[in-house]
Amino acid sequence: MDVRFHSINFSADVKLLDFAQKKINKLDVFYDQIVGGDAYLKVESSSNRENKWVEIKLRVPGKEIVVKKYDRTFEGAIDQGVDVLRRSLIKYKGKMKTLV
Repeated sequence: MDVRFHSINFSADVKLLDFAQKKINKLDVFYDQIVGGDAYLKVESSSNRENKWVEIKLRVPGKEIVVKKYDRTFEGAIDQGVDVLRRSLIKYKGKMKTLV
């Protein structure tokens, strides 16, 4: 799956991008018609410990599924976001089957 990464307010290292790519690629198991996606990684300057922000957008035929998560680490936010996307894709796939 083609995922474009955008890091805002910092420079993302290859290890983080590989981690995110592997996690997002696993979503193909739940819905095989994912066209592509965008992942935005941002560090917010605040006194709050949960200042890592991740937004993942997946494009599927007829829809775009978006999830935003905050956490202390990017890995945690990515894990949470991928879990929500997994549930959303399963739900979307079920709706598509009922329409056919």
